[in-house]
Amino acid sequence: MELEYRILAVDPGQKKIGLAVSDPTRTIASPLTVLRHVSMAVDAARIAQTAEENHAQIIVVGQALGSEDDATPSSRHAQKLAEMIRSQTEIPVILWDESGSTRIARQARIEMGLTRERRSGHMDQMAAVVILQTYLDERNR
Repeated sequence: MELEYRILAVDPGQKKIGLAVSDPTRTIASPLTVLRHVSMAVDAARIAQTAEENHAQIIVVGQALGSEDDATPSSRHAQKLAEMIRSQTEIPVILWDESGSTRIARQARIEMGLTRERRSGHMDQMAAVVILQTYLDERNR
């Protein structure tokens, strides 16, 4: 029998960092929390601690690549954050293309029928869910 563990996903924003976690079977992504950006070192330590508290065996950091899969300012930020997380934990850290995750999360909230006011909050958390769910779907194919 395969051991059950979770996967933590990170949507690294400049002001807020969205976190999502998988279920133990690594099939379904759920929103976890939003961290306010402090500094890259503090953020990385908090992410590593959250991963350990949630029994995550993998940390997936969203990285928005350009149209030609080239580096962008936000993808370089994600790479630096991933490196900082690696320095804080033994848990493997994977960079995952998150292009369009915020747009997909926003569209999902519209389709849920939420008012504009209610849609505005927690986009970082929902973007982390989209990042994680796309990772899980690809991994489970």
